[in-house]
Amino acid sequence: MGLGGGTWQRLTAVVLVLTVAAGCTGQGDGAGRGNDGDLLRNHDWTQMPGTTARNGVLRVSALDRHIVEQDSSGGQPNPPLNLAGPHLRSDGDFTVTARMSGVGDDDGGSWLRLYGRVPVIYDEWRQERPSLRVGVTADGQVKVQIWDGEGDEPATSRDFDCGCSGTVTLAVSSIGDTFRVKADGRRLGTVQDPGVFAEGSVWFGLEADAGEDERREGWRLTQLIARAESGDSLRVIDAPQLRQEQSDDSLRARAAEVGRPFDVGAALAENPLLTDSRYRALAGSEFSMLTPENAFKPQFLHPRRGVYDFRDGDLLVRFARANGMKVHAHTLVWHEALPNWMRENDDPEEVRRTMLRHIAMVAGHFKGQVAEWDVVNEPMSDDEKSHTNGDHGLRSEQSPWFEAMGEEYIDEAFRAAHRADPKAHLFLNEYGVEEEGERWDALYDLVKRLKTRGVPIDGVGFQNHEYTPGDRVAPESFRSHVRDLAELGVQARVSEMDVPIGEDEEDGQHIQADEMAGKLRVCLEEPNCTSFSTWGFTDRYGSTADTRIYPPRTADSLPWDAALRPKPAYERLLGAFDEA
Repeated sequence: MGLGGGTWQRLTAVVLVLTVAAGCTGQGDGAGRGNDGDLLRNHDWTQMPGTTARNGVLRVSALDRHIVEQDSSGGQPNPPLNLAGPHLRSDGDFTVTARMSGVGDDDGGSWLRLYGRVPVIYDEWRQERPSLRVGVTADGQVKVQIWDGEGDEPATSRDFDCGCSGTVTLAVSSIGDTFRVKADGRRLGTVQDPGVFAEGSVWFGLEADAGEDERREGWRLTQLIARAESGDSLRVIDAPQLRQEQSDDSLRARAAEVGRPFDVGAALAENPLLTDSRYRALAGSEFSMLTPENAFKPQFLHPRRGVYDFRDGDLLVRFARANGMKVHAHTLVWHEALPNWMRENDDPEEVRRTMLRHIAMVAGHFKGQVAEWDVVNEPMSDDEKSHTNGDHGLRSEQSPWFEAMGEEYIDEAFRAAHRADPKAHLFLNEYGVEEEGERWDALYDLVKRLKTRGVPIDGVGFQNHEYTPGDRVAPESFRSHVRDLAELGVQARVSEMDVPIGEDEEDGQHIQADEMAGKLRVCLEEPNCTSFSTWGFTDRYGSTADTRIYPPRTADSLPWDAALRPKPAYERLLGAFDEA
């Protein structure tokens, strides 16, 4: 039995037993559920990344997901959470109790994470918001960590002696401004609560540390209990319906009237899609195409050698299907967003096999479910010297693929993607090639060579990131490049447009509107331009936020502001369709 609707029901000092069952794949309407006892049997935990439901037990395996910096340094933990399952609404004190088996007997920890607000992934950077993590470490201690939303690292971390191993029942009570921690009914201690659940929501995450043994089987969740305390209210909320109401006055409605296949899209993130109703409504009603902002990148779905988890990506695909949207999948091969293990091998043939296996598995999993792939992302070098040193302007630095195979990696990637998903259109995606210059010339020459060699490349994505006024390109320059590709029989698209506005830039939002509408107008007028997409659509979650401070300061770069109100850019985009 899957997710379902229901009415809000007050649960006063009632124990809710959550027992995992396989096959819970339905979709609810986001309403509260009453005290139906076995909540996980009637709700959906099968969409929780890193888990397997079997025989009434949820096995939690180590995904070991991390987000690396653009220069491949660092490794910010990126554990999953159960977006498509139930969460809690509380107006006061409550207790959550978990029975965990297979803990404290190997070199990895076993963890339950309770989020007051879900993290935001700002295009490969994770903003931690208030949450609590409790678990059993490899040496049998119980550890409690608390994030207060002011930094990446826990604001508080406490260890309690427990001697726990095997099967342990952990309980955390949120009572006033204190967390009380118990193990097997024995009180271990308290931790100050900085207001983790001040907004009244509790989202669940489950984690297993990989430790040094990659063969670790993880641990098992056999019971989860939520109980209201002191007469307060506790409600269980199912995931919302994915299908959104459509409007005749929207960007996608205008795109449907173009007279040829043409899509308007945006990069979408799964976290706000399931937790922010206004974001979800706009995403489903305004766009006919979505690009997964991060969920399809290697470090998100292929975090360990031989370990794949597609469930965050599957969620976006289901959202697209529910709302009649196409998926432009991003990205199969890139020098960034790679898990560290993909960079560990220097043997060229092994690097080649890694790339081909990854393409076969990922494109094969989504075969027939996506319309287009960014097969190779950003292959061009940032170094102007590469245009004259025999690399044809291609990126050799920090690219394990070029270092192992040279330019041939691009040919191999496109051929492998075509084998895995033969009906999908295959794109190369690049930034900074809208303007005239050596970078565009090198890309154009690359596409010509690929076509000459019979590589199945269908199109080129022009990212159109205009981070500074110097990045802004006249629409006619962009048009000339679209037409150059048409002569090669290659499609074009605007793939990732955003236009940040400086605080001191007068009339900035109207400049932003002009820039976006100008590029859209070119696409509508050039038959080989097939779609126009922005990188996100609201400043609330825009990747150009200033992440040098915590919490990040939102930028002014997208058609909707941080309050999800339309800006002049939105009206100008609508107008561009009307003028076409």
